[in-house]
Amino acid sequence: MLAEKVNFGRYGKAFQEGLVQLIFEDRAFADQITEVLDINFLELQYLQIFITKIVTYREKYSTHPSIDAMITMLRTELDAEEELVQKQVRDYFARIHTREMGDVEYIKETALDFCRKQNLKEAMMRSVPLLQTCSFDEISKVINDALKLGSENNFGYDYMADFDVRFQPKHRNPLSTGWKDIDNITGGGLGKSELGVVIAPTGAGKSMLLVHLGATGIKEGKAVVHYTLELQDTVIANRYDSCITGYPLSDIKNFKDEIYDELKNLDGSLIIKEYPTKSASTNTIRAHLSRLVKRGIKPGMIIVDYADLLRPTVVRKEKRNELESIYEELRALSTEFQCPIWTASQTNRSGLSAEVITMEQISEAFNKCFVADFIFSVSRTIEDKQNNQGKIFIAKNRNGPDGMVYPIFMDTSNVKIKILPQTPATSSQVVTAPVVLDPRAQQQLLKEKYSKLRRK
Repeated sequence: MLAEKVNFGRYGKAFQEGLVQLIFEDRAFADQITEVLDINFLELQYLQIFITKIVTYREKYSTHPSIDAMITMLRTELDAEEELVQKQVRDYFARIHTREMGDVEYIKETALDFCRKQNLKEAMMRSVPLLQTCSFDEISKVINDALKLGSENNFGYDYMADFDVRFQPKHRNPLSTGWKDIDNITGGGLGKSELGVVIAPTGAGKSMLLVHLGATGIKEGKAVVHYTLELQDTVIANRYDSCITGYPLSDIKNFKDEIYDELKNLDGSLIIKEYPTKSASTNTIRAHLSRLVKRGIKPGMIIVDYADLLRPTVVRKEKRNELESIYEELRALSTEFQCPIWTASQTNRSGLSAEVITMEQISEAFNKCFVADFIFSVSRTIEDKQNNQGKIFIAKNRNGPDGMVYPIFMDTSNVKIKILPQTPATSSQVVTAPVVLDPRAQQQLLKEKYSKLRRK
């Protein structure tokens, strides 16, 4: 007989008994959770046996067991178990058969988290012997594989059965960039589960741009979490002070009271977490975000300043492969925490003199940006810096057009960044943002265009 491990924590005996009951009573829920649930996640032997009967029946008959079927199985298929275990299984069934299920929604919402935590716990136990042999790459793989549980627990999109799904509106919940022109071409800004990347050479203002994006999120009432891997947290905080209030950075300390009066009326919030360069990985960020969530702080936007300065979770021979993995992991974090993530990447040396920076000037690994949903570059010549000017180039846009160039005003003295009206010098480079129509007018326009095409 297996030793029973009873944990009276959040996912203890009561939760696990409720989980198994819900699997038995709710076929649709069972269809989902049995894809990721391992019987060893359950810490009580009678629950392991009970769920095994359900899973075995489903696999054998391609249907969910009824109450009568379960009664028959528990009456005829427990002879191999010890008498005490048989009694525990039957007593459990008798209890759930006569009681109404409670906390259904809570169990549904947390079942996957339970499976992931149990899987991670088992992975950590498997890693103990590997520690003795210093097999750190293998340990990292074991842990990373455990964290992926449930990320691919579907059989795919059924083209005909799921026909209606592709015509339903997608709830991206985009968060504004603070620039109307950019919001127009991105469908409102960067959406949840999306990764945005700012590309610029050293000294062009990557950190300033990330602060601008973060400040926009705060003004919209979001909880912004800003990770700085190069600058001190107080330096970043002062830049937010200047960006939000307009007071110059050089004189920021003389406006302490005025700044506080403005900040206290904001609906959003800001957490700045400083890590030394190359000391933090995406796992470090995940752990910190999880602690914030437990404190009741749900991130509405995450900023990583910047991704190239993160430590890889797995050491590889080629640096470019490490960087690609980092960006993939950041994209996964945006999905896990259901909010947009903004980060930055440095250009190679050719980007220093480029009039317009394209993706060819991305440093180290071009492929690292394939995973991103939105990429824009900022180019600023010496003359541009003297005149507080520059150019934004839309390099990639999953939710709309790309290839446009926008002239910008960029005053780093008070973190003020605006997109300027088109000028004769830039009008040939700029693709005008599409006119935003109401849904009915847009649908009518599309139908007219389609009719013309069919007549041709």
